[in-house]
Amino acid sequence: MIDHRHPASESLPAAARQVQSIVELLDVLWEQARTQGASPLVPASQLRVMCILDRADDMRMRDLIELLGARPPSVTRLIDRLQALGFVDRGACPDSRREVLLCLTRAGRAHLAGVRGLRDRLLLDALAAMPQLQRTALTGSLKGFEQMLLDQPALHLAPERDTTASDRQATA
Repeated sequence: MIDHRHPASESLPAAARQVQSIVELLDVLWEQARTQGASPLVPASQLRVMCILDRADDMRMRDLIELLGARPPSVTRLIDRLQALGFVDRGACPDSRREVLLCLTRAGRAHLAGVRGLRDRLLLDALAAMPQLQRTALTGSLKGFEQMLLDQPALHLAPERDTTASDRQATA
């Protein structure tokens, strides 16, 4: 049933508030998964960088700095810490000796997979309580929302991920 009390323009702020509320709740769940995960405990800011690097095969330090909207010294310290843990490698850019190329190591990918596994279990518990019809609608809506986020200019440096691989995992 359509709610005629609210004009369509009011549905955008309501949707934005709902998404923000969900993000805040997910943030709490992510923190729980991060702290329950295998050692070492990686701070959220470093985990965020690992997720970004996981989406890209290689990423220039300059692009990571721009994507994060952070100051170069701060990002350099983040990378220093991740490199000390063995989770990130720095290399020379093939087309510019002045630039640094970053990539997630095998150990970094394994640690990230462990954190994501814990997150998956927390989400699966919540999703299992939803009726199938709502889960199906949610999946379709989230795919569209994800694409809209990836189309945002602020995320233009984030490479598009291979959705076929994640779709295969979701159906497995």
